[in-house]
Amino acid sequence: MNRAFSRKKDKTWMHTPEALSKHFIPYNAKFLGSTEVEQPKGTEVVRDAVRKLKFARHIKKSEGQKIPKVELQISIYGVKILEPKTKEVQHNCQLHRISFCADDKTDKRIFTFICKDSESNKHLCYVFDSEKCAEEITLTIGQAFDLAYRKFLESGGKDVETRKQIAGLQKRIQDLETENMELKNKVQDLENQLRITQVSTSPVSSMTPQSPSTDIFDMIPFSPISHQSSMPTRNGTQPPPVPSRSTEIKRDLFGAEPFDPFNCGAADFPPDIQSKLDEMQEGFKMGLTLEGTVFCLDPLDSRC
Repeated sequence: MNRAFSRKKDKTWMHTPEALSKHFIPYNAKFLGSTEVEQPKGTEVVRDAVRKLKFARHIKKSEGQKIPKVELQISIYGVKILEPKTKEVQHNCQLHRISFCADDKTDKRIFTFICKDSESNKHLCYVFDSEKCAEEITLTIGQAFDLAYRKFLESGGKDVETRKQIAGLQKRIQDLETENMELKNKVQDLENQLRITQVSTSPVSSMTPQSPSTDIFDMIPFSPISHQSSMPTRNGTQPPPVPSRSTEIKRDLFGAEPFDPFNCGAADFPPDIQSKLDEMQEGFKMGLTLEGTVFCLDPLDSRC
C-alpha cells in the first residue's frame, strides 16, 4: 500500500470532498523552480532536486533577483500553477501524472512533488516555499489524488480528460464532414462545366445534318443497320457517357460512416482516446506517495 493511503489513517484530510470536486483550493507560495529527475519516486531523488534548486535560489538572491510568487489551485483535475495577479496558467500538472509529493520536516516552508511532463514524458520535480503550509498542501494534493482516482473508477474512465478528448474528436469529425460536402459540390460544378464545354466546342459540321443520298425515286435507300443514336460525334466516335452518381450515403471523407463517440461502447473508443484512458489508468495505479522528510542537508540550506 502506498503512502498516499496509509498516511490518511494518521492525518485527516484538510478539506471536504465537495470543495475539491466542484471547486479548487488556492494556496500562495514562492516557486523555486523545476528540474528534471531520473525517477518518478524517492526521497533521495527529490532531496537532490531541492538541493540543486536551493543553490540556484541563493545565486539569484545574491544577484538581487526575487523568487517569484505563484498561486496553486488544487482540485481533482490537477495542480495549476498561476501568476497571482494575471491568473495566467504557467504549469498544469494532471493528478494521474503526479507520482511523489513530500514536505520538509525541518523547514515547514518547503514542499515538492514529481510530475511527468505531458509533452516530453520526462519526470520533473517542482519545489516551493509555502511559509508554514507545506504539510497542508502536501495532504491536499494527496486528498485530490484519492478523490480523482475514485471518480475515474466510478466513471469507467469516461470522465475528466476523456470528455475533453471526445469533444475535440467530435469537432474534427464535423470539420471533415464539412470538407467532404464542399468537395462533393466542387465535383458537381466541374461535371456541369464539362458538359457545357463539350457542347460549345463541338464542330459545326457535326451539328448540321447532311442530306442523305436518294435513289431514282427520290427515296432514302433502305438500310438493314439499326438506327444509330442521334448524339453528335467527334472524330467518328460517340462521346463517353457521363457516369451516373450513386445514391447518396452519409459518410465521412474517408468513406466511413460518421462516428458518434457518445453512443459507442466502452471498448469502441478510437485508438487516441483509448491510449489516453490507458495512460490515466497506468498513472493512477502507480499511486501517489506522500512523505515527510528532511531536505536541509547543511547550514547553507537551513535558512534559504
